[in-house]
Amino acid sequence: MSKSKLSRAGTLPPLLEGAGGGRKQKINVVTLGCSKNLVDSEVLLNQLSMDGFEVVHDSNETDSDIVVINTCGFIADAKEESVNTILQFVGAKSRGDIDKLYVMGCLSERYKTDLEKEIPEVDKYFGKFDMKALVGELKATYRPEYIYERKITTPSHFAYLKISEGCNRVCAFCAIPGMTGKHKSKSMDDLVKEAKYLAKKGVREILLIAQDLSYYGIDLYGKGMLAELIQKIAEIDGIEWIRLHYLYPTKFPMDILPLFKSVPKLCHYIDIPLQHSSNNVLKHMLRHVTTEETEALLQKIKEEVPGITIRTTMLIGHPGETEEDFEQLKSFVQKHKFDRLGAFTYSHEDGTYGYKKYADDVPEDVKQARQEELMGIQQIISSQLSAEKVGRTLKVIIDREDDEFFVGRTEFDSPEVDGEVLISKDVPLKKGQFYQIEITGSDAFDLYGKLVSAYMPVR
Repeated sequence: MSKSKLSRAGTLPPLLEGAGGGRKQKINVVTLGCSKNLVDSEVLLNQLSMDGFEVVHDSNETDSDIVVINTCGFIADAKEESVNTILQFVGAKSRGDIDKLYVMGCLSERYKTDLEKEIPEVDKYFGKFDMKALVGELKATYRPEYIYERKITTPSHFAYLKISEGCNRVCAFCAIPGMTGKHKSKSMDDLVKEAKYLAKKGVREILLIAQDLSYYGIDLYGKGMLAELIQKIAEIDGIEWIRLHYLYPTKFPMDILPLFKSVPKLCHYIDIPLQHSSNNVLKHMLRHVTTEETEALLQKIKEEVPGITIRTTMLIGHPGETEEDFEQLKSFVQKHKFDRLGAFTYSHEDGTYGYKKYADDVPEDVKQARQEELMGIQQIISSQLSAEKVGRTLKVIIDREDDEFFVGRTEFDSPEVDGEVLISKDVPLKKGQFYQIEITGSDAFDLYGKLVSAYMPVR
């Protein structure tokens, strides 16, 4: 990582300024990046709380003795956010607002030596898999027998369940395998134990996450076991929704498709990051899938599971992407009308295959223009698909209440990344409960609705 990138200091957020003081035995864990990082932070928070520490999460207040920052090191924007957050709390430490500052996670896994040299004010850096060492540094006792227990930081009715670490894919643009190593599935028994713990804590919706759900079980059991895992979690009382994130198209686990009919708790929703549709770009990306294979997979999924919501992501401006490739991608998106689509621009990450083999040959302004154009197309598609739901009655879980609405989601919407249902406050609704909601209106991303009745849970 370059000196210039590490040296960018962000402006301190208001709550960091001039706080001062501190309560003993209080630790603030700040999480950056993806939901997989969030799970790690929740495990750490629980380990520390079992040792008598008072713990808080993502607090901008500086009344903690110790701050631990769980960083992201995926792409340039994420790295910059991590560095700026470190520098913000370095400022708080220099003013005496906090006593100790530690950094863990993907950024320090990837750039530990550089960070130690360029931001020495941090008391110690730990990698992504150094939780035991970090707990020891904090003079706490690491308890591996409770590693499945977590201090839930999401709204209490949903939680993420990380089913594996690492990745065996070698996508040219991706730095994650270099930070997380090879794919390592968690045992099914351990995951069921963790899911039962979450259910007892009041979790109604479990989101299965991993870098690659499609590969689950192959390393442990010699074959894919995602379908079996879904079935076992579905047997747990209290769990009402099971949601799948990050199913890679290569060697897609086709045996999960019948479960959308036979397992009522399985949300009709999959997140399948396709990244591109042009054979030229897919080859440069080392995705090991063709346009034709992708088309066949999407057709099969839609035939087997009518009405399924498909979320995907596209990577814009990968080395070698021509104007013709981008035009093909636009046509592909218009043809398939994905329910949910995100797009991000290529970041030339050191240590990746793409960094070593390709020039970053698509100008930044072209990347940005293409991203905006693709998302403009998607906004029109999203508006049309949302309008088609008007008049339907859908099962909705309530996430929160704001000044004007109760805010919830259907099974077709994942928290934080998808749309929401805004429900009139004529009748009081409870957070974490399911209701039947009639959809009365829509816009590009959100739905509007009114209460029909409460919903009886699946047992």
